[in-house]
Amino acid sequence: MKTVGIIGGSGFIGSHITKKFLHEGFKVRVSTTDISKPEKYNHLKSLPNAENLEIVPLKVENKSQLREFVKGCEIVVHGGTPFLLDVKDPKTELFDPTIEGTKNFLEVVDDTKSIKKVVFIASVAAYNTNFPMPAGSKSVDDTFDENNTPFTSEDSHPYAQAKFMANQTVEKFMEENPKAGFEITSVSPTGVMGKSLSKREDSTSSGLQVLFKSKIAPNPFVQMLYDNDVEFALVDVKDVAAAVYSASTTEGLHGKNYLLSSESWKVSDISAMLNGEKPAGNARVIYKNDAAKKDLRMDFNPVSVPLTEFSRA
Repeated sequence: MKTVGIIGGSGFIGSHITKKFLHEGFKVRVSTTDISKPEKYNHLKSLPNAENLEIVPLKVENKSQLREFVKGCEIVVHGGTPFLLDVKDPKTELFDPTIEGTKNFLEVVDDTKSIKKVVFIASVAAYNTNFPMPAGSKSVDDTFDENNTPFTSEDSHPYAQAKFMANQTVEKFMEENPKAGFEITSVSPTGVMGKSLSKREDSTSSGLQVLFKSKIAPNPFVQMLYDNDVEFALVDVKDVAAAVYSASTTEGLHGKNYLLSSESWKVSDISAMLNGEKPAGNARVIYKNDAAKKDLRMDFNPVSVPLTEFSRA
């Protein structure tokens, strides 16, 4: 039985990834930043095949904990960076744990001979820190794919900037270590929607769906989305889990970073679907998903699937 380590494996996206690997017969080691708070990970213990689940404490800033976590793993999935929209101190809340954590992680896995594949859960921000707004000089009608030049701006949200810089850190490592003994593949989801496997109320992804459903604006960023009825590219959380599994178990994808996106809808239409109503507009595909369909053998659900599952939860 192969062992996969999933950093962030009890979060919104991570829980679905944990469920997928358990279903596929893996031994799964999941990290938690605070083992004294079982409400953050107890939901994983009721998953099918949970007898093959191990939950261990880990802070990515701690190299000794990282070394212990990845020991014996053939695959490591890194999805443990914070997803925060309401940020008071970007350096301590986002930049340090995201960027320094990525550097520490790469240093540790480079010294761990058992590892054959590393998968980073990056973000669409690795390609466009202005998301969900168009990248740079692009218009709202322009499409975007992996061949476009990534766009970043200091005016973008700190979370997006942190994810962009973390991805640059990964790319620099690959350039400087062309003969590393493992493959690195990244996936970059757009807005991730769907039903949470836990009852936690501190998930930003789940919280965003609550905000859109009830049309609540707790901060200027979300208010801007409503004011401009911004078109949002979305993807089902179950599809993200499937893509991570495929990237983890498919050879020959070293250095690739796949956009994971289904359809783009205006916020008003997203709100309608979350309330069981018919959207006024139509779906578009702005962030292309052809590469993921081809290399990861993905077949993306329409956005109505995760939004309906969330509204009925």
